[in-house]
Formats: sequence, structure tokens, C-alpha cells
Amino acid sequence: MSEVKLAVETRTEFGKGAARRIRRDNKVPGVLYGHGSQPLHLTLPGHELLLALRTPNVLISLAIDGKGDELAIPKAVQRDPVKGFLEHVDLLLVKRGEKVTVEIPVHTEGELAPGGNLLEHVLVALPVEAEATHIPQSVTVSVAGLAAGAAVHAKDIVLPSGATLAVDEDAVVLQVLAAQAEEAPEEAAEGEVTAEA
Repeated sequence: MSEVKLAVETRTEFGKGAARRIRRDNKVPGVLYGHGSQPLHLTLPGHELLLALRTPNVLISLAIDGKGDELAIPKAVQRDPVKGFLEHVDLLLVKRGEKVTVEIPVHTEGELAPGGNLLEHVLVALPVEAEATHIPQSVTVSVAGLAAGAAVHAKDIVLPSGATLAVDEDAVVLQVLAAQAEEAPEEAAEGEVTAEA
């Protein structure tokens, strides 16, 4: 689990105009909440935050106004739908040793059984509970040799130590579907009337 340190500032201006001014300075407005405390409105450095968010469930150490550090994980990230820049981030306050529920990406390895089978990701991310400073980045599942009709359930996935499932153990994560061949439309026999007269 990687931990990224960011120097952030509290903000007192709110609304669209204030948010636009923050973004023009290459910064991102955000909110830190959790543990029953009042939400804290922050201004975060845009480029450093963008780099940090490349890691799923990154642990962020926030130096707020140059004071002591607070640990947080990203809970919601809003991006501009066209240009992709960060518009806003919600951060969840966490403590060392505390268990949190997060979704970790599911990766696959290996080749399916021959025959043109298709792999369907029913869950692209697996909900797990883990200690805040030891959140796994992803899980990898072998699909080698799986044939049509096979399924991988949540209970079949080996989780990193310290992580437990936060979803029904019988939930289907991956399933193998048989490839469907396209049927050619039946051609009408010569002389056959296709429409009623």
C-alpha cells in the first residue's frame, strides 16, 4: 500500500465561482469527512493529487495548513467529462489500524478453454474490508482452462492477508459464456409468397 503526502489548505470560499478560481490555480477543491467530525473543506494540489489517484485506494497523508497529518482515502472523484481534469474530490478520514470497506480491481490471467468462449466480468471491483494502511491494490484470478458455464464466486478468490470479503461469498465475480454464432436469416424459397395479398 503506497502512502502519498500532500500539503493542503483549508478553504472558506464556496460555490461555482470559488471552485473555478481554485481550478485556475491548478488546484482541486475537496472535502474531508468521517469519524463524526464536521466536514473540512480543502484545496488540494492538482498535479500531485492526479498522480496519487493513479493508484487505486491510495492512502493520502494530508498536511493541513502545515499542521499535523491526517490520513484519508479517496471516496469519490469528479472529473470533467470532456477534458478529464479533476473537478472535486471527497476524502474519507481514516486512522491507522482502522478497518475500512473499499472496492479493489479484479484482474485475470490465463487463457480460457478453447472454443471461442467469452469472459464476463460480473464484478469489475471486489468489495473487501481491510486495515486502512494495508489496503490491497488489486486481486488476480486465474481463468486458465475455464469452459463455458464456469463461474468464479467471491469465496473462490484468494485475498491478500488481512483482507476479508465485504460481499456475499456466493456472489458471481466472473463467468464464462459460450460464444454465440450468428445465424444467417433463412432465405425465402423461390416463388414463395412472403406477404399476404
